[in-house]
Amino acid sequence: MRLSELIIYREILKIKDSPDSLTILQIQIESFTKLLAAVEDFKNLGNILINRYANEMLETANQVRSNIEIQLLAVIPFVIFLAIMFSILITRPIKQIDEAIYNLGQGELLKPINVTGPQNLKQLGKRLDWLRRRLLKLEKQKNQFLRHISHELKTPLTAIREGADLLAEGVTGNLSKKQQLIADILHSSSLQLQKRIEDLLSYSAIQAAEAALVKQPISLSKILEDTLQNQNLSIMSKKLKIIRNHQDIVYECDAEKIQTIIDNLLSNAIKFSPPCSNIEIKISHDKKCVKLDIKDSGAGIHKLDRDKIFEPFYQGQSIPDTHVKGTGLGLSIAQEFALAHGGRIFLMNFPEPGSYFRLVLPMQNN
Repeated sequence: MRLSELIIYREILKIKDSPDSLTILQIQIESFTKLLAAVEDFKNLGNILINRYANEMLETANQVRSNIEIQLLAVIPFVIFLAIMFSILITRPIKQIDEAIYNLGQGELLKPINVTGPQNLKQLGKRLDWLRRRLLKLEKQKNQFLRHISHELKTPLTAIREGADLLAEGVTGNLSKKQQLIADILHSSSLQLQKRIEDLLSYSAIQAAEAALVKQPISLSKILEDTLQNQNLSIMSKKLKIIRNHQDIVYECDAEKIQTIIDNLLSNAIKFSPPCSNIEIKISHDKKCVKLDIKDSGAGIHKLDRDKIFEPFYQGQSIPDTHVKGTGLGLSIAQEFALAHGGRIFLMNFPEPGSYFRLVLPMQNN
């Protein structure tokens, strides 16, 4: 094609020297027309080949895309499977470790810690279980110490109480007013010390799982009356007014432990109530539960104490100056006894000044 073009070009250059220039020009025009047609055919053929190759490349690209999509669809289940395996191997042991640490913080030391999963997490679980056993051993040693020291204190305390009672009753002779005052102080202090020791013994028994319930049907009103009678001197000394609103409910329970609950709640109400104020006590029930409410008119529970008042040995922010500091076990023991009955003690929201505690016991125990 390039040669034909060159020949035509040379023939045209020769036209001016030839007598038959028109004829030669006509022939070259026809040759050029044929050449142009050949070029057009070549171009069309090239376009056809280009289109063919382009279609083949497009088909190849579609095939590759289809293969990639198929491979992706095949990979998705594998990825999901890996995610599930990762969740099982990593997430579950982490949750087990988190639960174990929470239980240790809550003092739940009896349940063994078993962590499954990778070897390093298993090793961490073994360390946590060693820590649990160590804490359990220390807890047992602490409870044993409390039991021993409490029992050791009871013997000299009994002698002190008996001696104070003999002095107060004038068995050794008449006492002067100052001597009588001292004897009364000894007697009152010995009673307070006995209460502290009984709290320690009760707490120790609870921790040692020795606080078995001895249930029998008994009137809750009678338990309340007996508790008020025991607290009568404290009530009279502060000139408190007890406002009672209760129903006579016969409830199957351990009377001694229910009385301990009421005694601790009432003692706190008396302790924190200002002189000449009111203490409200209400016993009610419905189909589901029995409720005992005790409200006082004191300063109330400090906001920093609300989540900690049932913890053993915890002392609140505000303690009356006129009152001997307690052991911080009263509410803890009361809560444990309530839980043993299937109930619970709640610190209720109270818009007025003072504290509002509610003991809730399940009716099905009736």
